[in-house]
Amino acid sequence: MATYDNVLDLIGNTPIVRINQIDTGPCELYAKLECQNPGGSIKDRIGLVMIEQAEKRGDLKPGAVLVEGTAGNTGLALALVAQQKGYRLILVIPDKMSREKISNLKAMGAEVVITRSDVGKGHPEYYQDLAKKIADETPNSYFINQFGNPDNPLAHQTLTGPEIWQQMNHDLDAIVIGVGSSGTITGLSRYFAEAAPDLQLILADPQGSILAEYIATGNVRDDAGGWLVEGIGEDFLPSISDFSRVHKAYSISDKESFITARELLKREGLLGGSSTGTLMAAALKYCREQTEPKRVLTLVCDTGNKYLSKVYNDYWMREQGFLDIESHGDLRDLIARPVEKHDAIVVRPDEPLSNAYKRMKLYDVSQLPVLDEGRIVGIIDESDLLLAIYNQEERFEDPISSAMVTELESVQVTDPIDTLLPIFNRDLVAIVLDGDRFLGLITRVDLLNFLRRRADR
Repeated sequence: MATYDNVLDLIGNTPIVRINQIDTGPCELYAKLECQNPGGSIKDRIGLVMIEQAEKRGDLKPGAVLVEGTAGNTGLALALVAQQKGYRLILVIPDKMSREKISNLKAMGAEVVITRSDVGKGHPEYYQDLAKKIADETPNSYFINQFGNPDNPLAHQTLTGPEIWQQMNHDLDAIVIGVGSSGTITGLSRYFAEAAPDLQLILADPQGSILAEYIATGNVRDDAGGWLVEGIGEDFLPSISDFSRVHKAYSISDKESFITARELLKREGLLGGSSTGTLMAAALKYCREQTEPKRVLTLVCDTGNKYLSKVYNDYWMREQGFLDIESHGDLRDLIARPVEKHDAIVVRPDEPLSNAYKRMKLYDVSQLPVLDEGRIVGIIDESDLLLAIYNQEERFEDPISSAMVTELESVQVTDPIDTLLPIFNRDLVAIVLDGDRFLGLITRVDLLNFLRRRADR
């Protein structure tokens, strides 16, 4: 294998793998693993090109500060390049970005400003407008502006497109792509207009985005909805966008996107992010609609390692209503971590208080049931733990029984939901029993999640 002088030399030349275990109709479906770029996504390509082109033009002066607004992986790509080239980087990101991405950005030295995701272009807290304002107010700064930067599509026109065409041996009928800044679809469109004019470009768009409807009707809506898929979908048309060669667009729901991403991992061993699920779902729809064999390519846009707390977290998926939950018609439907499925996080009364602390931290929970031979004997929460060890840290080694609450508020599994409210009004959690058998806990959040799921039916 070759050796490389710099991590930036690893960008591009990502492999392509055929989809084998999922029904693709009469078509051959291939996935280009952009997740294998060093920054974990296709955006490494534009991060490198946009900065290096700015350097060539002399737009970046010594000690320059890079500023960008990003809702996805462009920030990580810019952080990688800025780190290697010695630039300070300020990123403005909407608050729907996964915790993994934010931690990754900060670990690479980027300065992160978190703003609202519920406002549109023109609002002072919209991530792109806020980034532009910060750039205007920061001396010696350069606003990357991926949505209006012609170097963005240039990266895909000159690098990604030729790479795909060569890897597929000049034999490809369609490419399924998502749109964030629109650089990928615009750049590939320009390349394939010359290299393969008959190749079809297919858009995969999250429900709520305006782009699928724009492709179908030519109308630009001003009432974009919200979506949880990260990195693709838009509420406006980026100035660099060129959709003139897009053949068809599919609007894919968050649920279908996330379920498809999980299926891709389960069936094909490919760990992609949320946008990968959108692209794969659209690609499968396209393939299954065909009546003649075609060779189709889509992208694993980024690695699913950045979405372990969301797409690949069963509890988060259930809270969003994306995983079907067995309905019992009683209070079991509200228990997020049922004991019978071994999901409940519990402690024993003879364990040290330090174990309760570790499990609260590890599983991001604020209270734990205390079980003795399967029978609930107490509850310990953060307040109980704090009161026990404050100014006497040596008590971390005391047994949990010394700090747990033993006066418990329980309900029977067949009780009506109304019985939960008086318990929550006393700042307690509800212990659900079936006779004497402990089934699990119900918190305020569990009730809220249940009510939202019921409203969405």
